[in-house]
Amino acid sequence: MTERIGEPEGIRLQKVMAEAGLASRRAAEEMIADGRVEVNGEIAVLGRRVDPERDVVRVDGSRLPTARHHRYVMLNKPKGVVTTLDDPQGRRTVAEYLPKGSRLFYVGRLDADTSGLLLLTNDGDLTNRLTHPSFEVPKTYVAAVEGNVTLAELKRLRAGVTLEDGPLKPDDVKLMDAGPRGSLLRISVHEGRNRVIRRLMDAVGHPVVDLSRVGFGPLRLGTLQIGQTRDLTRPELGKLLDLAKM
Repeated sequence: MTERIGEPEGIRLQKVMAEAGLASRRAAEEMIADGRVEVNGEIAVLGRRVDPERDVVRVDGSRLPTARHHRYVMLNKPKGVVTTLDDPQGRRTVAEYLPKGSRLFYVGRLDADTSGLLLLTNDGDLTNRLTHPSFEVPKTYVAAVEGNVTLAELKRLRAGVTLEDGPLKPDDVKLMDAGPRGSLLRISVHEGRNRVIRRLMDAVGHPVVDLSRVGFGPLRLGTLQIGQTRDLTRPELGKLLDLAKM
């Protein structure tokens, strides 16, 4: 509904909260009265008006994305699928996994032989922010590698290695399982270099056998099955917008 002439600028906070799907207007008013809502870092009061495109609203400390015309989808990309919407070589692409009727684009890439979390959206501003060279999103992978990764090699990985295009120091490396037939590691990096996990493990003599991305910024793959998609939850989108400083 259009605001009437003479009324203060902005939209009533409880209306913004209701349109975001958080609660009814009455419940939103109770949250505001209880001091649970902040606008731009300040406790909100009843009657507060906001600009949904500029003001940051938090409820119980969590970012509240306003109602948007964009869509944000998580895909568990299968191995062997190319991260492109059209492949001249005729290979399978992520296009076949997009929700019907949607026009979504991928944020970043996954190698064809790497499975896991891929973000898809039609929000160009968010895509540009997350893929800009100066903006390094933390990413987490689970890697099955050849051979038994020893404690000494684990220490070397954590200290960092030098690749052909410069040094690389992972944010975190955890050994999940190890044995003579192979090891399983959880590795977090914020680098955007090509095939960085595979090259990291090659550098210590343990080639990757299978690789899956399980985390992208605040997003976690969880129990989403290979080849399946789901829309981001409101809390996930709020955290993603915070990460992108939007």
